[in-house]
Amino acid sequence: MSELGRMWSNTRLVVLTAVSAALYVALLIPFKFIQIIPGLAELRPAAAIPPICSLLFGPAGAFGAAFGNLIGDFFGTLGPGSFPGFLGNFLYGYLPYKIYRSLAEENYSWKMPWRNWLALEFSIAVSAAVCAIMIGFGLDALGMVPFKVLANWITFNNLLFGLILGPLILLPLYPYIKDAGLSYNDLIPIKKHPARTWLGIILILAGIALALILGNFPSQVQDLVGLTGKSITLSVIGPGVLLILIGAILV
Repeated sequence: MSELGRMWSNTRLVVLTAVSAALYVALLIPFKFIQIIPGLAELRPAAAIPPICSLLFGPAGAFGAAFGNLIGDFFGTLGPGSFPGFLGNFLYGYLPYKIYRSLAEENYSWKMPWRNWLALEFSIAVSAAVCAIMIGFGLDALGMVPFKVLANWITFNNLLFGLILGPLILLPLYPYIKDAGLSYNDLIPIKKHPARTWLGIILILAGIALALILGNFPSQVQDLVGLTGKSITLSVIGPGVLLILIGAILV
C-alpha cells in the first residue's frame, strides 16, 4: 500500500486522480434520477469507471473513485452513508490493479491470453463485491437499510457494468494511455510480494463469502446464535468485513 502515499509526489498521478474523479462524476450524475433505493442507491453505469481507472492508473484510480463518489453524493445522496460509500469505492478502485498484477502481466487487448481475461474479470468481480459489502455493512450498521437489500443490489449493478462495460472501454483505451506514458506501471514503481498478495486475496475471498452468505440470511443466523438487532450486523457480517480489510492491506 506504500504507493498510496508515494503517488502524491507524482504530479501526473495527482492529475490522473482528478481525471478519474471527474469521469466518475460525469457518468454518475445523469443517472441519479433512476433511484433503486430512494436517496441511497441508483442505477450506475458509472460502476465501470473505478476498475477501468484502477487498471490504467493504479492508486490514482482508487482515490479518484473515492472522491468522485463523494462529489456525486452532493447531487442527491449525501449523508451519513457517504463515509461507507467513500471507503467502498476506494477499494473498488484499489483492488483491481492489485489483484490483476498478481495474476497476469499488464497486457490489455482483444487478443490477450485467456489467463489475462480471467485475471481481468476476476479482479473486477472481487472488487465489485467488496465495494457492495463495505457500503451495505456501513449503512446497515447506521440503521439506514438492511445489508442484504443494499449489498445485493450494489453487487449486481457493479458486476453488470464492471464486467461487461469495463473491458469494452478499457481495451481500446489502453494503447493510447500506454503510448502516452500514463500507465501507473510507467509512473510509479510498485514492488510485487507474491506470497503476501496471495494471502490477501484468500482473506478477501473468505471475507466476501462470509459476509454475503451470512448477511443474506439474518433470520436464520439470529435463530442459530441468538443475536438481535445491530448485533447481527456487527457480529456476523463484521468478521467478513474485517477479513476483507486485512486482505486489502496485504495485496
